[in-house]
Amino acid sequence: MVDSVSSAASAATNSSSASTSGNSKTMISSDFETFLRMLTTQLENQDPLNPMESSDYALQIATFSGVEQQVQTNELLKALSANLGGGGLSQYGSWVGMEGQAAVPANYDGVTPVTVFPEIDKDASTATLVVRDDTGAIVQSEPIPPDTKTILWSGGEDHEAGLYDFIVESYAEDGSKLSEAQARIYAQIAEVRTDEGQISIVFDSGTIVKASEVSALRDPV
Repeated sequence: MVDSVSSAASAATNSSSASTSGNSKTMISSDFETFLRMLTTQLENQDPLNPMESSDYALQIATFSGVEQQVQTNELLKALSANLGGGGLSQYGSWVGMEGQAAVPANYDGVTPVTVFPEIDKDASTATLVVRDDTGAIVQSEPIPPDTKTILWSGGEDHEAGLYDFIVESYAEDGSKLSEAQARIYAQIAEVRTDEGQISIVFDSGTIVKASEVSALRDPV
Protein backbone atom coordinates (compact mmCIF):
# COMPACT_ATOMS: atom_id res chain seq x y z
CA MET A 1 0.00 0.00 0.00
CA VAL A 2 2.74 2.40 1.00
CA ASP A 3 4.79 1.64 -2.13
CA SER A 4 1.84 2.13 -4.48
CA VAL A 5 0.87 5.46 -2.92
CA SER A 6 4.49 6.63 -3.01
CA SER A 7 4.72 5.69 -6.70
CA ALA A 8 1.54 7.61 -7.43
CA ALA A 9 2.95 10.66 -5.67
CA SER A 10 6.12 10.37 -7.72
CA ALA A 11 4.08 10.17 -10.94
CA ALA A 12 2.16 13.29 -9.95
CA THR A 13 5.47 15.09 -9.38
CA ASN A 14 6.80 14.04 -12.80
CA SER A 15 3.57 15.22 -14.43
CA SER A 16 4.01 18.62 -12.83
CA SER A 17 7.60 18.85 -14.07
CA ALA A 18 6.51 18.20 -17.66
CA SER A 19 3.92 21.00 -17.63
CA THR A 20 5.12 24.16 -19.43
CA SER A 21 1.92 25.59 -20.83
CA GLY A 22 0.30 28.93 -20.06
CA ASN A 23 -1.91 27.21 -17.46
CA SER A 24 1.10 25.96 -15.49
CA LYS A 25 0.22 27.91 -12.34
CA THR A 26 -3.27 26.38 -12.21
CA MET A 27 -1.87 22.93 -12.89
CA ILE A 28 0.78 23.35 -10.17
CA SER A 29 -1.91 24.32 -7.65
CA SER A 30 -4.06 21.36 -8.69
CA ASP A 31 -1.12 18.96 -8.56
CA PHE A 32 -0.08 20.23 -5.13
CA GLU A 33 -3.57 19.59 -3.76
CA THR A 34 -3.44 16.11 -5.24
CA PHE A 35 -0.02 15.63 -3.70
CA LEU A 36 -1.31 16.64 -0.26
CA ARG A 37 -4.25 14.24 -0.56
CA MET A 38 -1.89 11.43 -1.51
CA LEU A 39 0.41 12.31 1.37
CA THR A 40 -2.55 12.28 3.79
CA THR A 41 -3.70 8.91 2.42
CA GLN A 42 -0.16 7.64 2.77
CA LEU A 43 -0.12 8.65 6.44
CA GLU A 44 -3.53 7.10 7.12
CA ASN A 45 -2.62 3.78 5.53
CA GLN A 46 0.96 3.30 6.65
CA ASP A 47 1.93 0.37 8.81
CA PRO A 48 1.83 1.61 12.43
CA LEU A 49 4.51 -0.93 13.34
CA ASN A 50 6.77 0.30 10.54
CA PRO A 51 5.93 3.98 9.97
CA MET A 52 7.51 5.96 7.18
CA GLU A 53 10.54 7.98 8.18
CA SER A 54 9.97 11.72 8.54
CA SER A 55 12.97 12.32 6.29
CA ASP A 56 11.12 10.53 3.46
CA TYR A 57 8.18 12.94 3.83
CA ALA A 58 10.54 15.88 3.78
CA LEU A 59 12.20 14.53 0.64
CA GLN A 60 8.85 14.20 -1.17
CA ILE A 61 7.83 17.74 -0.21
CA ALA A 62 11.23 19.14 -1.21
CA THR A 63 11.06 17.32 -4.56
CA PHE A 64 7.63 18.75 -5.36
CA SER A 65 8.72 22.23 -4.26
CA GLY A 66 11.77 22.03 -6.52
CA VAL A 67 9.64 21.06 -9.52
CA GLU A 68 7.20 23.89 -8.80
CA GLN A 69 10.00 26.45 -8.64
CA GLN A 70 11.55 25.17 -11.87
CA VAL A 71 8.26 25.44 -13.77
CA GLN A 72 7.69 28.97 -12.48
CA THR A 73 11.25 29.94 -13.45
CA ASN A 74 10.73 28.60 -16.97
CA GLU A 75 7.50 30.57 -17.33
CA LEU A 76 9.21 33.73 -16.10
CA LEU A 77 12.04 33.32 -18.61
CA LYS A 78 9.53 32.78 -21.43
CA ALA A 79 7.60 35.91 -20.46
CA LEU A 80 10.81 37.94 -20.23
CA SER A 81 11.96 36.75 -23.64
CA ALA A 82 8.58 37.55 -25.21
CA ASN A 83 8.56 41.02 -23.68
CA LEU A 84 12.05 41.79 -24.93
CA GLY A 85 11.28 40.57 -28.46
CA GLY A 86 7.94 42.34 -28.66
CA GLY A 87 9.40 45.52 -27.22
CA GLY A 88 12.16 45.46 -29.82
CA LEU A 89 9.73 45.18 -32.71
CA SER A 90 7.56 47.93 -31.26
CA GLN A 91 10.57 50.19 -30.89
CA TYR A 92 11.98 49.61 -34.38
CA GLY A 93 8.58 49.35 -36.07
CA SER A 94 8.46 53.13 -36.33
CA TRP A 95 11.44 52.93 -38.68
CA VAL A 96 9.34 51.44 -41.47
CA GLY A 97 8.85 54.05 -44.19
CA MET A 98 11.81 56.13 -43.02
CA GLU A 99 15.21 56.32 -44.67
CA GLY A 100 18.11 54.69 -42.88
CA GLN A 101 21.80 55.27 -43.50
CA ALA A 102 23.69 52.01 -44.02
CA ALA A 103 26.17 50.28 -46.32
CA VAL A 104 23.53 48.94 -48.73
CA PRO A 105 22.80 49.29 -52.46
CA ALA A 106 20.98 52.43 -53.58
CA ASN A 107 17.63 51.98 -55.31
CA TYR A 108 18.22 54.75 -57.86
CA ASP A 109 15.00 56.00 -59.48
CA GLY A 110 16.79 57.53 -62.46
CA VAL A 111 16.07 61.10 -61.33
CA THR A 112 16.78 61.78 -57.64
CA PRO A 113 20.51 62.13 -56.83
CA VAL A 114 21.98 59.71 -54.30
CA THR A 115 24.00 61.09 -51.39
CA VAL A 116 26.99 58.82 -50.82
CA PHE A 117 28.98 58.70 -47.57
CA PRO A 118 32.34 57.14 -48.45
CA GLU A 119 34.32 55.00 -45.99
CA ILE A 120 37.91 56.10 -46.71
CA ASP A 121 40.90 54.62 -44.88
CA LYS A 122 42.45 57.18 -42.54
CA ASP A 123 45.92 56.41 -43.95
CA ALA A 124 44.88 56.79 -47.59
CA SER A 125 46.70 59.19 -49.90
CA THR A 126 44.22 58.70 -52.72
CA ALA A 127 40.81 57.09 -53.12
CA THR A 128 38.51 55.92 -55.88
CA LEU A 129 34.72 55.66 -55.97
CA VAL A 130 33.62 52.62 -57.96
CA VAL A 131 29.95 52.31 -58.92
CA ARG A 132 28.57 48.87 -59.81
CA ASP A 133 25.15 47.93 -61.14
CA ASP A 134 23.03 45.00 -59.91
CA THR A 135 25.00 42.59 -62.12
CA GLY A 136 28.28 43.62 -60.51
CA ALA A 137 29.54 45.41 -63.62
CA ILE A 138 31.47 48.64 -63.11
CA VAL A 139 29.51 51.54 -64.60
CA GLN A 140 31.66 54.35 -63.23
CA SER A 141 35.04 54.82 -61.55
CA GLU A 142 36.45 58.18 -60.53
CA PRO A 143 39.10 59.45 -58.07
CA ILE A 144 37.95 61.31 -54.98
CA PRO A 145 39.95 63.32 -52.40
CA PRO A 146 40.83 61.23 -49.30
CA ASP A 147 39.08 63.77 -47.05
CA THR A 148 35.75 63.50 -48.90
CA LYS A 149 32.78 63.36 -46.56
CA THR A 150 29.85 63.19 -48.99
CA ILE A 151 29.33 62.74 -52.73
CA LEU A 152 26.17 63.63 -54.64
CA TRP A 153 25.81 61.01 -57.35
CA SER A 154 23.29 62.03 -59.99
CA GLY A 155 23.61 58.99 -62.20
CA GLY A 156 23.57 60.88 -65.47
CA GLU A 157 21.90 59.98 -68.74
CA ASP A 158 23.87 56.77 -69.13
CA HIS A 159 22.63 55.21 -65.87
CA GLU A 160 19.10 53.84 -65.82
CA ALA A 161 16.97 53.33 -62.74
CA GLY A 162 18.04 50.32 -60.71
CA LEU A 163 20.25 49.12 -57.86
CA TYR A 164 23.78 50.50 -57.56
CA ASP A 165 26.58 49.72 -55.12
CA PHE A 166 29.10 52.39 -54.21
CA ILE A 167 32.51 50.96 -53.36
CA VAL A 168 35.38 53.07 -52.04
CA GLU A 169 38.94 51.91 -52.70
CA SER A 170 41.62 53.49 -50.53
CA TYR A 171 45.26 53.58 -51.69
CA ALA A 172 48.55 54.31 -49.94
CA GLU A 173 51.11 56.78 -51.24
CA ASP A 174 52.97 53.99 -53.07
CA GLY A 175 49.79 53.00 -54.90
CA SER A 176 49.06 49.86 -52.91
CA LYS A 177 45.44 49.27 -51.94
CA LEU A 178 44.77 49.75 -48.24
CA SER A 179 41.12 48.78 -48.14
CA GLU A 180 37.87 48.43 -50.04
CA ALA A 181 34.57 49.26 -48.36
CA GLN A 182 30.97 49.79 -49.39
CA ALA A 183 29.89 53.39 -48.91
CA ARG A 184 26.83 54.29 -46.88
CA ILE A 185 23.74 55.77 -48.45
CA TYR A 186 20.21 56.61 -47.33
CA ALA A 187 17.69 53.97 -48.38
CA GLN A 188 14.05 53.44 -47.52
CA ILE A 189 13.25 50.89 -44.82
CA ALA A 190 10.58 48.46 -45.96
CA GLU A 191 10.35 46.03 -43.05
CA VAL A 192 11.56 45.26 -39.53
CA ARG A 193 11.79 41.65 -38.44
CA THR A 194 13.14 39.58 -35.57
CA ASP A 195 15.03 36.32 -35.93
CA GLU A 196 16.16 34.43 -32.81
CA GLY A 197 16.04 37.64 -30.79
CA GLN A 198 18.00 39.64 -33.37
CA ILE A 199 16.32 42.73 -34.87
CA SER A 200 16.94 42.99 -38.63
CA ILE A 201 16.16 45.84 -41.01
CA VAL A 202 14.97 45.15 -44.57
CA PHE A 203 15.55 47.93 -47.11
CA ASP A 204 13.58 48.55 -50.30
CA SER A 205 16.45 46.96 -52.24
CA GLY A 206 15.81 43.70 -50.39
CA THR A 207 19.09 44.00 -48.48
CA ILE A 208 18.90 42.90 -44.84
CA VAL A 209 21.20 44.30 -42.14
CA LYS A 210 21.28 44.28 -38.35
CA ALA A 211 19.59 47.23 -36.67
CA SER A 212 22.95 48.18 -35.15
CA GLU A 213 24.34 48.72 -38.68
CA VAL A 214 21.94 51.62 -39.33
CA SER A 215 23.86 54.76 -38.33
CA ALA A 216 21.21 57.42 -38.96
CA LEU A 217 17.51 57.94 -39.73
CA ARG A 218 15.60 60.63 -41.57
CA ASP A 219 12.19 61.28 -43.05
CA PRO A 220 11.85 60.45 -46.75
CA VAL A 221 13.01 63.29 -48.97
